[in-house]
Order: sequence, then C-alpha cells, then structure tokens
Amino acid sequence: MLARRPRDPLQALRRRNQELKRQVDSLLSESQLKGALEASKRCDIYQRCIQLKRAIDENKNTLQKLSKADESAPVGNYSQRKEEERDLLDKLTHQLQELAVAISRESITETGTLTEREEDDDSAEEGDDEEDEEDDEDNSEECGEEEKGTEEEEKQGNESHRQAARGEYVAVGDFAAQQVGDLTFQKGEILLITEKQPDGWWVAENAKGNKGLVPRTYLEPNNKEKGEESSEEGSEEDVEVVDEAADGAEVKQRAGSHWSAVRKSISEQINTVDVLTTMGAIPAGFRPSTLSQLLEEGNQFRACYFLQPELTPSQLAFRDLIWDGKAGTIRSRTSRISLILTLWSCKMIPLPGTSIQVLSRHIRLCLSDGSKVLSNIHTVRATWQPRKPQTWTFSPQVTGILPCLLDGDCFIRSNSSSPDLGILFELGISYIRNSTGERGELSCGWAFLKLFDTSGIPIPTRTYELFLNGGTPYEKGVEVDPSVSRRAHGGVFYQMMTVRRRPQLLVKLRSVSRGWRSTLSLLPETLIGSMCSVHLLAFYRQILGDVLLKDRMSLQSADLISNPVLATFPRLLEQPDIMDALRSSWAEKESTLKRSEKRDKEFLKATFTLVYHDCVYPLIHSTLLPPFRWAEEETEATRWRLIADFLKQNQEKEGALQALLSPEGVHEPFELSEQTYDFLGEVRKNAA
Repeated sequence: MLARRPRDPLQALRRRNQELKRQVDSLLSESQLKGALEASKRCDIYQRCIQLKRAIDENKNTLQKLSKADESAPVGNYSQRKEEERDLLDKLTHQLQELAVAISRESITETGTLTEREEDDDSAEEGDDEEDEEDDEDNSEECGEEEKGTEEEEKQGNESHRQAARGEYVAVGDFAAQQVGDLTFQKGEILLITEKQPDGWWVAENAKGNKGLVPRTYLEPNNKEKGEESSEEGSEEDVEVVDEAADGAEVKQRAGSHWSAVRKSISEQINTVDVLTTMGAIPAGFRPSTLSQLLEEGNQFRACYFLQPELTPSQLAFRDLIWDGKAGTIRSRTSRISLILTLWSCKMIPLPGTSIQVLSRHIRLCLSDGSKVLSNIHTVRATWQPRKPQTWTFSPQVTGILPCLLDGDCFIRSNSSSPDLGILFELGISYIRNSTGERGELSCGWAFLKLFDTSGIPIPTRTYELFLNGGTPYEKGVEVDPSVSRRAHGGVFYQMMTVRRRPQLLVKLRSVSRGWRSTLSLLPETLIGSMCSVHLLAFYRQILGDVLLKDRMSLQSADLISNPVLATFPRLLEQPDIMDALRSSWAEKESTLKRSEKRDKEFLKATFTLVYHDCVYPLIHSTLLPPFRWAEEETEATRWRLIADFLKQNQEKEGALQALLSPEGVHEPFELSEQTYDFLGEVRKNAA
C-alpha cells in the first residue's frame, strides 16, 4: 500500500485554521446559552479564549514564514490564498476579543463590591511584610484574567483617563526604541513618568534626562511605601492595555497598524487641542488630523510611491509593469475595485471659534480595512461661501482649467482582497492660532464607506449620505459636536431635527465608462487620484514601460537611466500647481494635433515629452519659484503668478529655450539627479 502523501504547508495550515474556526464558533455558541456566563463558568470560558488566541497567534507566525518555495507542487493564486488565511485569523481574533470583553462586563456587577472590599482591606494592611504582599499577588493570579476584565471596565469608566501626575516607575523588562521619539531602557531602570497617555504610551524621563515614549506594560510603580495600593493601581493600568493592545498583541507588533504608528505624533498635539477645546475655540470632537500625520511619516502613503512599479518577490521583474509585444505598449491591468468617486458637499460642519484662523478646508481620503491604510492618501480642497460657512462644496466653476487640488472627481483603484475594504474620509482644516502663531491641522470628523456587503457583493453605485464621527479613526462613539445631541429632546420632531443637524458628507460612486476604462487600466492596481490628471499619469506609466522594458539593452542591468521625465515626474504629484501647468500646456498642444496624429501612440508620447521639457523642467528647477507649502495663501499666489507668466512667455516665444537661455531666468545648479532615474531606488519593494 502506498504511503499517504503529506499535505503541503499551506494546505496543512488551512486545515488547522478551519479547526480553530470550528472551536471558536462552538465557544461563541456556548457563550450564548442561558447561564453560560455565570461565575462558575466565566473563568473557564475566558481561559479557553486565551488558549485559542495563542493557537491563532502560532498559526499567524507560521503563515508569515511560509513562502511559495515551500510547496512541493505548484499552487495557483498562492498570495491570494495566503491573504485569505490571514484575514480568517484576524476575524477569529476579533471574535475572541469581543467575547472576552462581554465576559468582563458581566463580571462587573458581581465582583465590583468584592473588589472595593479587597481594596479597603489592602489599604488597611499598609506596612505589612513582603510575605503578605506575595500572598496577595498569588491570590490575584488565580483568576487574574477575570479581574483584568473587571478592572479594565472600571478604568474605562473614569473620566481621568489621561493623568498628568508625575511618578516613578521601574522597568520590568528591556525595551529598544522602535521609532523616533521612543525611549530605550533596561530592566530594573527607574523612569520618571511625566505624562500618561490613553493609548498606552507614556512620556518618561530616565536618570540621564533623556525623554521619550515608553509602553506602560513594561512598567510597574516604584513607590513601595504605599504597598498594595500602589501595586493594585499598577496592575489595573497594565490590564487596561491588554484590551487596547488587542488582547495579546505585543509591543513589537506596534507597526502593524498605521493608527498606532501615528498616535505618538498625535499625542504631542493633544495639549494644544485640549486648550482650544477648553477655550471653546473648537468642538469637543475635533482632533489632530490622523491622515496628515501619516503623510508626514514618509512617502509610503503618497501617490508618488504607488505610481512606481512594484517588484516581484524574486526582485528580478516588475509585478505590475509588463510589456505587451503585440500591442506595442504596457499590458492593461484590471483591479478588483475600479470606481469614480464624486465629492458633492459637506453639511453642518461646526465652525471653529474666532481665536483661530482657518487656512484651508479639505478632505483626505484613502482605502482602508479598518486597521491600516491600503493606498495613497489623496487630498481635495473644499470651497465655502460666507453666507453658508457650515457647507463645504467641491469642483467650483472657474475660468480656465479647474485646478486638480479642487477637483472633486476622483478615481479609485485597488486589488486588495480584504472583505472589510472601504474608503476612509477625514474632513480637516489647517489653522493658525491668532495669539501664538502656531500652525496645525485638525480633523473635523471622519466617515468610512465599506465597499462590500457581508456576502462580498460590491455596494451599488449611487449617492451616499455619510454621517461623520468625531475623534480619530481608532476612537469609537465620539460625536463631532456633542452639544447637538444634548439639545435634543424625547419628541420625534426634535429627534428629526437632531439628525438634520448632524455633520454629514455626500458622495457619489460611479462605474467607470468605457472611454476611461482603457486609460485607468494602464495605472497601478492600487491608486487614488484626480480624474483631471489621469491621462498624464497614463503617459508616465507608458514612458516607464518603454524605458524599463522595451529600450533597455539588458533586463539584468541596474545602471542609472537618463530620462528627465521619469526623474522629475513624481515630484509633480506633490506640487499640484505645476501639474496644472502641464495639463494646460498639454491641452493647448493637443488641440493643434490632427486626428491621425492623435491616434498615433508613439507620436503622442514624443509630443508629450517635448511639452514636458518646455513646461515642467524649467519650472521645477527654477530658483524664482518659492517652495510649495500647504495652506499658505501668499506662497500659493506667488507661485501661480510666476507659473502663469512663464506659460505666457512660452506661448509667445513658442518654447522655453529662450527663457532657459535668458539671463533673467535663474535656475538651480545642475545635478546628475535631474537627468537620472534610479528605478531600484524608486520602485516599491514587495513586502509580502
């Protein structure tokens, strides 16, 4: 008899995941039975949650280490299958967390009185020897998980969630800084806590005077004179982090969620926001902008990053840039999501007070699965009328071309297989404080539009009215302006009026027309941008294909490539006024082309390159043009005036050569980087 062939690693892991799913479903069904959450069974269910959570974490680690090379036979759609297993494990983790929180809530009513009595007894036994302290700690560990849930809920009920008290804490383990702003410390080191943040990262100072953020799960109180009272306080604070860290997520996984990555930056601005809220300058639901902080983290959330080709896992070819020899251009790529989004308006947006001056009103949007950002962050600036300051509108009527920064029509492309995929909208304002001159950016509310229903079917293309949430995307149950709900009464009429006063965002989803479908298919699989610049992005991708795939002498060569268009075009995405200048110049040139010339793709690319050299290249290296700064009206006006004058001279003199040779035109010193495109330095690295 032939021996049974062992299962492949991914197949074996899928089988274990299905078994875990059956166990979790069984546990959830058991918890719904009458009397299942009685005190006698609560600890048992909680312990089973912990055991299942550990098994899920082991499978996650195993899945992370798997690669296609481990399989004994070829596996189709390997990456997609791997992503599906990861989503299943995340779903099971979330279900276990909800069950654990439900058990904790049930334990509050029964153990609350007992907990208070134990605290009184502990405080009365101050000054006892260390042996009594060890006994108390052993007793607390017997049903530690249940008490953790109870203490956590009591902690959440306190209004003083963020404390400003100073105190000494001792480190119970070694911690190495993971990013800028963290403080490295060793086990046993004494730290002075200067500020306690609600996200679990405290501001600490070591003996050398260095300050930074530290995880409070690594700390315990150092005040031994208070005995049990201090130790209980420390354990209560530590238990609170267990739930906030997703019941077992270690600190080393901090970078797994983009929300936690920016909490540090946001916490630095909380003091300013608290002051403005107390003064009544902003509503209580306003927060420092989350998406703007992500943009400041680096280029990984900017369009220039997603526009670059992505390497395959072997690093020997491009995954999303393939040459089609038959068509003589790059191959079109379809994506799971290909939509056109129109921003209509925002209504009932609360007004800030007179102590701050609003410099810009805008919306930032991106694709998200609820835990991390899956695309670039696209920004659209809003307009408003003095007679209707609470209403924001988009795509205003202007003379000439509509600036891409004001264009409310956006294309959305994504190939993510996440069932929770959706569009995250964040309304924001850029402001300056009149008293101090301090600048900042605030979130006026956020909304999430899920693109698939529970059965995985795409939502219909129509207009959606989205009510805004206050706080940040990782906060739940926060209102933008709590005063609106406080003014509501019990009557139906008042409730209807309250709904009408809630801040809301109107958007419309449209399917891509046949004319636009072929152009969008030339773009990367994941990208969000303005519809008015789609054709320019398509030209860039086609030139990328020509240079990287068709014209390279050897595909194994990693030498620098001389091409000013490829070298400088990504910078245009961060300077929308120069992008508008390119749009205007190309529209003017295209209007002079014959019909036969418009059908010739090679001729169009060559003509586009000439227009780019005449328009963009001199502007992007001009010293007369001040650097682009967001929401600085004077700088923006100066830049556009200089750009308009330059375009006028080009039109009169039929090209930029005379402007380049003119002694009045001062440009930056020439560098080799102006001409070279380092594709290995620009491409997106495959992170799978």
